[in-house]
Amino acid sequence: MKISEAAKQAKLSTKTVRYYADIGLVVPDVRAETKYRDYDHTHVQKLIFARRAREFGFSIEECRDLLNLYQNTNRSSSDVKRLASARLADIEKKQQELQCLHDELSHLVKSCKGDERPDCPIISNLAKSL
Repeated sequence: MKISEAAKQAKLSTKTVRYYADIGLVVPDVRAETKYRDYDHTHVQKLIFARRAREFGFSIEECRDLLNLYQNTNRSSSDVKRLASARLADIEKKQQELQCLHDELSHLVKSCKGDERPDCPIISNLAKSL
């Protein structure tokens, strides 16, 4: 199938599918006579896999590793779990950082009177060096 159909089935943009081919993440067959990229069901499945991995925030290189594990029927699930556990730890760290930002900004918003006076704890806090 053509790239546009593969992209549609994988719920990706054509540009993304082309990029994945260019970087060797999901490489389609190339028709010798037309030089067009030809995608089959297996390619679409890999594109869907890559899209889902990216939705979880895996980097391109991590997606490459996961795709290699996906294609390897002799893989060890511990290798997959190791990658997923590392990504989960990154997500949890980011959650903690966002919670701290939320708590601090929430406190500042509550502390600001929001009146006509120039005094503002939000501005004061942003202006101080840490």
